[in-house]
Amino acid sequence: MGCEWSKLSVCCGDSEQNGPVPEAEGVETEEKNDLNLPAFHEYTIEQLRMATSGFAVENIVSEHGEKAPNVVYKGKLENQIRIAVKRFNRSAWPDARQFLDEARAVGQLRNQRLANLLGCCCEGDERLLVTEFMPNETLAKHLFHWETQPMQWAMRLRVALHLAQALEYCTNKGRALYHDLNAYRVVFDEDGNPRLSCFGLMKNSRDGKSYSTNLAFTPPEYLRTGRVTPESAMYSFGTLLLDLLSGKHIPPSHALDLIRDRNLQMLTDSCLEGQFSNDEGTELVRLASRCLQYEPRERPNPKSLVAALIPLQKDTEVLSHVLMGIPDGAAALSLSPLGEACIRTDLTAIHEILEKLGYKDDEGAATELSFQMWTNQMQETLNAKKKGDVAFRHKDSRATIECYTQFIEGGTMVSPTVYARRSLCYLMSEMPQEAFNDALQAQVISPVWHIASYLQAAALFAIGRENEARVALKEGSDLESRKNATA
Repeated sequence: MGCEWSKLSVCCGDSEQNGPVPEAEGVETEEKNDLNLPAFHEYTIEQLRMATSGFAVENIVSEHGEKAPNVVYKGKLENQIRIAVKRFNRSAWPDARQFLDEARAVGQLRNQRLANLLGCCCEGDERLLVTEFMPNETLAKHLFHWETQPMQWAMRLRVALHLAQALEYCTNKGRALYHDLNAYRVVFDEDGNPRLSCFGLMKNSRDGKSYSTNLAFTPPEYLRTGRVTPESAMYSFGTLLLDLLSGKHIPPSHALDLIRDRNLQMLTDSCLEGQFSNDEGTELVRLASRCLQYEPRERPNPKSLVAALIPLQKDTEVLSHVLMGIPDGAAALSLSPLGEACIRTDLTAIHEILEKLGYKDDEGAATELSFQMWTNQMQETLNAKKKGDVAFRHKDSRATIECYTQFIEGGTMVSPTVYARRSLCYLMSEMPQEAFNDALQAQVISPVWHIASYLQAAALFAIGRENEARVALKEGSDLESRKNATA
């Protein structure tokens, strides 16, 4: 890669002390005032069930790196905030008071370097945590399992700095303990910026051990005492620096042997050919070596990590999503005709698309209808639906709402299409809140149905909640793209 590492003078026994460090510019030491996040909230299980469409399998997000039986779901609150919900094993937090105290303490943190904890739920045996949703997966995905392009050197340095800033912020706020820091705990937001998951800030649970079962990556003091300390996170930070440098998950002992032998070619990701100088590589290896010192007191603290990483930053004017090669979350969407109609609130165009679609997205409905045809109640319900379909075709919104309401209240079957059509008719009748509620109900029935998200956007635009409408619009676009890709 054009680098011979000639200036390297690092060995694992080097006990270089921290010493005084200059005040680092731009370090996040106080909460940002522009995060626009709600205060920590205690949710009911029903609220979270609604947000995740009944904890639907389709909403499980594996990229958060959580292992069964604790599962992470993506979801959306009524105010359109996208969330991740971690649902714990029933035995993970037997003490409800301890769980609430821990969650409330972590929930006071608010920082742009964190995937912030928004709330929790503690009802009966249920223990759930609610965080900001990070749509662009984990560091593990982008480093070890990338599909389109490897992570660039400048972005790897940015990840290291943002992570160090997150740890410094937590330390300054009295949360210096971090459990099992690894590449799955670093997630990327819609703009491609790295964030530290707040799940690792929760302590004293029986949600497994403080560190993974892979002993090769476990801080030596944890192996000796079974306890995690602030310095343990610094050791894990060193393993993350090795991940960033190598593009692989190399055991620290092996990496330190390579450093001793000056065999840095084996330690460096071949995808980084020509992207950094001798001095840059040497400094990152030196920093990793200091973090991996056997004695905890010889490791750097988060403040000194930040001070050491700031001068290494490159291409600081380039936005993260550009370096990552992912679409900008704030960029204009490439919308389908339905998406365009919703952003314009063009009810005539929406009606034409829904009429043409018919009921083909109501899987299994026809079988259930034919099976129950003989009952009088079902016949009345079917007649109500048929009348509603005729009224909808003729854009008679009042009659459509009346007939579809009778069908829904019959309770013999559920149809996302009926809710979608009634939602549009509520919009035609200048009842946007009722339209939004029906669009939400359609999504509960069919969690990955893009039309439900699009109609939520149209209703929110009509209500005047434009920012939330654009979130729903993007979700609809993402779901539609995913559907088209698998068709």
